[in-house]
Amino acid sequence: MDHLNSPHPITREKASPLEIVHECIGDDLRKVDQEFRKNLQSNVPIISAIGEYLLLSGGKRFRAKLLLLSSKLCGAQGEANISMASLIEFIHTATLLHDDVVDRAELRRGIDSANSKWGNEASVLVGDFLFTKCFFLLVQSENWKILQTVCKATTIMAEGELEELIRTNDLSLTEEDYLSIITSKTASLISASAKIGAILGNAPEEKEKALTEFGLNVGIAFQLIDDHLDYTSNEEEFGKKIGIDLQDGKITLPLISTLSHCDREEEAFIRHTVESDPITKEDFFRVAAIIERYDGIQYTFQKAKNYIERAIDHLRLFPGSREKEALCALANYVLKRRL
Repeated sequence: MDHLNSPHPITREKASPLEIVHECIGDDLRKVDQEFRKNLQSNVPIISAIGEYLLLSGGKRFRAKLLLLSSKLCGAQGEANISMASLIEFIHTATLLHDDVVDRAELRRGIDSANSKWGNEASVLVGDFLFTKCFFLLVQSENWKILQTVCKATTIMAEGELEELIRTNDLSLTEEDYLSIITSKTASLISASAKIGAILGNAPEEKEKALTEFGLNVGIAFQLIDDHLDYTSNEEEFGKKIGIDLQDGKITLPLISTLSHCDREEEAFIRHTVESDPITKEDFFRVAAIIERYDGIQYTFQKAKNYIERAIDHLRLFPGSREKEALCALANYVLKRRL
């Protein structure tokens, strides 16, 4: 990792990944939150109420951080990166509202999900408001390349979510199928966030592509770790109920890897458990034990680590700087996160 242009290399070595990131863009992140609130203004009070509730719930702003750092890495001037980071958060928040309805989630980031607090109808409609307001503001910006990037990413996201829904309880899902789904549903928007940063900085095509690929690989790793945590975290750490993927029939990599190694009796038990409604806590922990026995968790983590290494390799085109260091730190944070 580069430490060029680092004013305090000894202090920075001891800093956590997020401390390195916040040192670089902390002021900008506060402005993003202010812009988010401004864009939430509406004559319908429930829109601001739900938006503010989610804003204060402690989200990671991962996509906003990626966009801000990428734009700074590419030398972007002005504050267009603030408004674009806010709009990326609008899209992400809208998808969370819709996802929690689809998944019947009761918790989000350790507190009641919006749908459990306000109901499914309000959550879906506020999500719709966030989507449409985002595209209205993108059109106003008149940056057609960014608008095209966001349109493409959200279309791919929707396709990924639908593909995952179609493959519910499908134990024939292969690793290749799974990676295709998470590339669409999660990595596409994370990749777009990095690409938008490059666009704002008028980066040459080679560097724009490098940041796009950086974001894509980080996004795949992000979802791999999320699926890994569903089997290994406790609910207080993870901020949502563990085992929810299995309960919802989502076949993720820890399970896919295990199914390729376990014996017939264990496979039959997993199949029975996946098809049960509801899944008992005892059965969930037995499935988790089988996954542990066949190193499904470790396999998934190693896969995520490989994607992070690929992501960081894409930054080799950029000279050493604090922004590059912060991007590497943000990528490595993905492997360390517990929620």
